Amino acid sequence: MSNKGVTTITLKKINKAKVYQYIYQQKVTSKLQIVLELQMGLSTVSQNLTALEQEGLIERNGYFDSTGGRKAQAIQIVPNFRISIGVGILKKMFHIAAVNLYGEAICLDTFLIPYENSDAYYQKVTAKIKEFILENQYPEDSILSVSIATQGITSPSGDEVTYGTIMNNSDMKLSDFSSRLPYPCSLAHDSKAAASLELWNHPELDNAVVFLLNRNLGGAVIANRTVNQGSSMHSGTIEHLCVNPDGPLCYCGNRGCLETYCSANALEAAAGLSIKDFFEMLHHNSSDSLSQIWEDYLKHLAFAIKNLNMIIDGSVIISGYLAPYFTDDDITYLINEVNRMTPFPMEKDRIIVGTHGQYTPAIGATLPHIQHFIDKI
Repeated sequence: MSNKGVTTITLKKINKAKVYQYIYQQKVTSKLQIVLELQMGLSTVSQNLTALEQEGLIERNGYFDSTGGRKAQAIQIVPNFRISIGVGILKKMFHIAAVNLYGEAICLDTFLIPYENSDAYYQKVTAKIKEFILENQYPEDSILSVSIATQGITSPSGDEVTYGTIMNNSDMKLSDFSSRLPYPCSLAHDSKAAASLELWNHPELDNAVVFLLNRNLGGAVIANRTVNQGSSMHSGTIEHLCVNPDGPLCYCGNRGCLETYCSANALEAAAGLSIKDFFEMLHHNSSDSLSQIWEDYLKHLAFAIKNLNMIIDGSVIISGYLAPYFTDDDITYLINEVNRMTPFPMEKDRIIVGTHGQYTPAIGATLPHIQHFIDKI
């Protein structure tokens, strides 16, 4: 093949990618708008639209309002052309999410299968993943990836968990899943996956600290729109910040870690109630004792926010299981507590509350694969 032929083929691929990615970014657009914005010829755009439509990547769905002439067809991508499956592994259960090309969770489920490092466990989990895909009638060739988010620090290669004290899963390997599934698989720390979701949902973010308020506390650091991993992959483990050296014993063996004050487990233990019952009673029964427990929780969280904001001057993201329970009054209380202690006051809008609750890590784990697909179309 001549150099000219290679150049022509490469140019066609570049133009096709530009057209697809423009449609993706605009959500809904028209042929004329693509021509004008990308400064491509009408015939070039038409050819690319035809090719993308034939491949099933885009669809023409409805018309724009007429501006005096012929109505323009509305063009959009097919969001479910590829589906990425996210799985959040926890000690007593696992969450599963089907995520489309816009990073939207289109189906969610939870399975109460306790973790154990055994072939039987991995067989059960992967069987449930296959069943989930089958029941939702996702074609096998539409599955982009299966992404596993787990409580535990992973190796730089993502092949195994290297520190997994909470679940005792330090022997967990990517191959435990990938050898039983016919799809590309990946393994990620749940807190880092949560940070990926917040970056996806907030394109304005530059620097931030993520508080993953799950059964066990987790965290992540975002710097220059990148989830920081650190030299040994434990960057952002804010759960082990010491807030009281004489405090309760943490699972890491030390006392007074933030985990012992601001995890959902710690809140349940203090209240003697399930999380659901605690917040129902807190918001409806005006219990002084429950109000004091929640106030203590927020004070410890504010203390951590204040200290971390000295290091990472950016947004603070409240994410995970407890995030949906936070009210506007809670955020006001937090910001007032932070500003009472800090020489550098924060604006209230610097605290962002996540919206995906306990499914955050499962959804977030899928996003690097989706972004790669969009970038490499």
